[in-house]
Amino acid sequence: MQTRTVTAHIPVELAEQVDAYANKLERPRGWIVKQALQNWVFLEERRHQMMLEGLRDIDEGRVVDHAEIVAWAKTLRD
Repeated sequence: MQTRTVTAHIPVELAEQVDAYANKLERPRGWIVKQALQNWVFLEERRHQMMLEGLRDIDEGRVVDHAEIVAWAKTLRD
């Protein structure tokens, strides 16, 4: 796998936290950063897919009226 170096300026406190986890896990700092970026990209892609799914639901009329939701929420207090 080809790799590329990416640099970023981050707060000192965050860098120290990354270093602490790297030491705790006995892993290189780069491994911690790579894991964090992979997780972030995965979650952003999932969030995007869920948004598209929601928009398709709206387009296909799979929605619930606001008044129905309010009425349902009121039943939760009882």
